[in-house]
Amino acid sequence: MREARSTGMTRKVDELGRMVLPSELRKRFRIHEGDHLAIHVEEERIVLTKVETGCVFCDSTDGLVNYRDKLICQTCKAAIEEI
Repeated sequence: MREARSTGMTRKVDELGRMVLPSELRKRFRIHEGDHLAIHVEEERIVLTKVETGCVFCDSTDGLVNYRDKLICQTCKAAIEEI
């Protein structure tokens, strides 16, 4: 199990149960408006995970493959392998 690290950030939950993810976290994890987050529970923790639906480089949804635990298209995979 991964070690939990505190960001030192807190957010208040509003009357509808919503909270805002800090911009620093959205930038770090490349979370944009319209992205989907999976929610699950590990012991007593709520865990959010970004749901990848397209290539992490070009956002293509055609011919995706898993490359180092990220989804990438065949074109981007070929470009990486050339480097």
